[in-house]
Amino acid sequence: MRRIGPALVFERLWEETGCRAVIAALAGQRKHGFALERAVFLTVLHRLFVSGSDRAADRWREDYAIAGVAELDLHHLYRAMAWLGEELPEKEQDGRTPFSPRCLKDMVEERLFAHRRDLLTRLDLVFMDTTSLYFEGAGGQTLGRHGYSKDHRPDLRQMILAVLLDGDGRPVCSEMWPGNTADVTTLIPVVDRLRGRFAIARVCVVADRGMISAETVAELEARRLLYILGVRERSDKLVRELVLEDVAPFVPLVINKRGRQTDYEAKTVMLAGRRYIVCRNRQEAEKDAADRASIVAALERQLTKGDKALVGNTGYRRFLNTISDDHFAIDPDKIAEDSKFDGIFVLRTNTDLDPLAAMLCYKQLWTVEQTFRTAKHLLSTRPIFHKLDETIRGHVFCSFLALVLKKALEDRIAALGRSGSWPEIIADLDSLTETEIAYDGKRFIVRSAPRPGASLALRAAGVALPPTVRDAAAS
Repeated sequence: MRRIGPALVFERLWEETGCRAVIAALAGQRKHGFALERAVFLTVLHRLFVSGSDRAADRWREDYAIAGVAELDLHHLYRAMAWLGEELPEKEQDGRTPFSPRCLKDMVEERLFAHRRDLLTRLDLVFMDTTSLYFEGAGGQTLGRHGYSKDHRPDLRQMILAVLLDGDGRPVCSEMWPGNTADVTTLIPVVDRLRGRFAIARVCVVADRGMISAETVAELEARRLLYILGVRERSDKLVRELVLEDVAPFVPLVINKRGRQTDYEAKTVMLAGRRYIVCRNRQEAEKDAADRASIVAALERQLTKGDKALVGNTGYRRFLNTISDDHFAIDPDKIAEDSKFDGIFVLRTNTDLDPLAAMLCYKQLWTVEQTFRTAKHLLSTRPIFHKLDETIRGHVFCSFLALVLKKALEDRIAALGRSGSWPEIIADLDSLTETEIAYDGKRFIVRSAPRPGASLALRAAGVALPPTVRDAAAS
C-alpha cells in the first residue's frame, strides 16, 4: 500500500508556484550526481505532513508514492540542505554581515518572486513576524546562541527566524539570525535588503509593537519609508496620558465575517508632529469591561476574608491600593485608568491613509500572525541535528517553501468560495492510498475513496484522481 494524496496535490503546486523550475535551474548549473530538486521536494513534502529531521524524512518516504525519489539516500538530503544554505561569493554579498550572509536560498526566493511578478505587480505592504527555533546541539558555527526564547527553553541554543509576507499573506522571503538577536534590531536591515532584492520603489512596513523603538522609527523616516507600527499603549507615557485623552469623535466601521459582526472605530490624533491612530474593537471593549468587573467582584469577596491571600496575586493587585505592607483596598482610580484601554489598540504611522484604512492594514498583520501560528509545525522543523550553518539554513528554508505551498493551496480553496480545516485536509490527503492486489491470476491497483478534505484539495489544485481500479501491468 502506498499513500498517494500528498504528492498528487503538492507536485502540482510545486510546479505552478515555480519551485520546481527555479530549483532545477539553479541546481542544473552544477553536476550534483543526484536529483537535487527531488531531494528538496521530498523534504518540503515531509515538512507539510509530519515535520522533523531529514533522517525522519528518509524513512517517511518509504510509505509514499513520490516520483523520482527512489534513488535518493539520506546523504543526498543532507547535501541538498547544504546547497540551499550555501553562502554566495563575497562579491554577491550586498553588504550582508557574517551573521546574516547572502545564500543560495535568497536566489530561490528572488526567482520565485519574479515568477509571480505578473500576479503581484508591486509589493506595497510588507508584514514581518519572527520566531525562535531551538537546537538540541550547538546549532552551527554562528546561528546557535542563547537568547530570549519564545519556546520557553532558555537552557538551549537557538536561532531567530523571520518570515516576510505580502499584503495577501503570500510568503516573500525569510531571514535567519543568531539566537541572541533582538527583534527590534532586525527590521531595518531586512527592509533595506528587501528593497534591493525585489526592486521595490514604494513599501509600507507593517509591524507589531515588539518591533518598534525610537531608533527604528528614526531609521524608517530617514529612509523615507512608510510605516504602520503598533504602539505599547500602556507603557508609552505620551500615548497613555495624552493620545488616549483626545476627545475627538471616532469614525465607526462594521465588519461582517463568517456571519459575525464586529464593530470597530478609529480616529487620528496628532501630537508633537507624530500621527497616531487610536482604534477600538467595541466587542473586545465589552469583554474587557466584563472581565474587569468579574475580577473586582472577586476582590471584594476576598477582602471580606482577609488580605493575605492577595499579597502575591498580581492580577488582583493591579486594582488595589496598598494601605500597609499586607493590607489592601480597592482603588477606584486604578479601575478607571484601566478602563481607558478597553478594546483599544494604538498605531503610529507616517502614511496619509484615513484612520480606518490604516487600522485595516494593521489588522492584516493579525492575519499574518495567525498564519505564522497555524504554520508553527512547519516552521519548528525540530529536531534539528545539523551541525553546520549552511545545512541548518537549508533545513529551515524548506519550512519556508512548505509555507509557500500551504498558502498556494489555501488561496486556491478560497477561490472556490470554500474554506477548510488545514489539519483535516492534511489528514484526508494522507489517507488516500493505492493498494496492489492479485485476483484471478491478474494484478490490479485499487485506490481508496477520497475523504472530503482530500476531495477539496484535489479540486482546488486541479488534479484528477487516478481510476478506482486499474491494471497493474499498465502502470
